[in-house]
Amino acid sequence: MTYDATVQFKFDSTFTPSYGWDTDDYIPEEHYLITAPAADLNAKQYFKLFEKFMLCVGMSPCSIRSGAMSLVFNDYTGEEEQRKVCKEYELTMDEDLDNKFKEWVNRDEEVKRLQEEIETARKFADSANGVA
Repeated sequence: MTYDATVQFKFDSTFTPSYGWDTDDYIPEEHYLITAPAADLNAKQYFKLFEKFMLCVGMSPCSIRSGAMSLVFNDYTGEEEQRKVCKEYELTMDEDLDNKFKEWVNRDEEVKRLQEEIETARKFADSANGVA
């Protein structure tokens, strides 16, 4: 038995200008039909398909991204699920910025300490001037 499925996004619009409109700037009728095989699409492919549809109907890329992120980062999505997405995409939640900052400060202090040790060792090696 074979499985065949398609998904379609359809957009139809008509525009009837009223007095005073410059009709050269408008298309009187638009029809978009986006069809894709749906049997093996994964969630990311569905989102990509819907992104193309939203671009066709005039949404801005910024609004599309904001809408997609609002599915994850809203009050109805549990923090555990949000953190999974953050981990997958290497994002930091606002609540975690203080800890991140402390990590950066500690790391910078450790780097400074190691640089000082290296410089001290280099001075010591130079002071021996090849004499053992």
